[in-house]
Amino acid sequence: MSLFVAGTDTGVGKTVLTAGIVGWLRREGIDATAIKPCQTGYPEDDDARFVIEVCGDEDAATCLERLGPPLAPAVAARETSTALSYDRIVSGCRERIEARNVAIVEGIGGLRVPLADGSEVVDLVADLDLPTLVVARSGLGTLNHTALTAEALRRRGVSVVGVVLNEYEGTDLAERTNPAVIEAQTDLPVATLPPVAHDGDGLENDGAALIDAVAESLPESFRGE
Repeated sequence: MSLFVAGTDTGVGKTVLTAGIVGWLRREGIDATAIKPCQTGYPEDDDARFVIEVCGDEDAATCLERLGPPLAPAVAARETSTALSYDRIVSGCRERIEARNVAIVEGIGGLRVPLADGSEVVDLVADLDLPTLVVARSGLGTLNHTALTAEALRRRGVSVVGVVLNEYEGTDLAERTNPAVIEAQTDLPVATLPPVAHDGDGLENDGAALIDAVAESLPESFRGE
């Protein structure tokens, strides 16, 4: 079973979770790969490269389209006069999903991000018809975004397997109460993933530590297969 990793917003931890899941699967001998349908902000941002570095294998991830401006894909394509085809993105994802035992498709920003040809990320999730894991922030303000994301996916007929609250530390009351509230709001299982190996510039590419944290924090039902 392959999986789509969707986020409530930009920067919530989709790439971290994708890398950890792919590494966890590959560690157990499963031929898993990550698929990034479209990367913007390239080369400063390169989510597929992050997954490759965490897993230590060039075969661990692929990216279909890359654009320079750090904008929504459709906007970045317009601003750079680049032809970006929604149908090509969908077919490219399907080809790679069919070619592998397990594929983890990482979303771009949140669900309503414009992707290409008038379609949004939520359209890609629905068209690929994969079980979907929602990644969200842990702290204050996440309840609304997470519940709306789960609701939007279900309205499109998407099977939502659960929610992961990223960088969870439980240091304040909002964080400590959010998992139970989200479970009640969405009727979904919720897992929490702690911060992993931070330095002055943010998350380090400590692949083993990240994979260990994901394997310890998530139930196996959250990782596809």
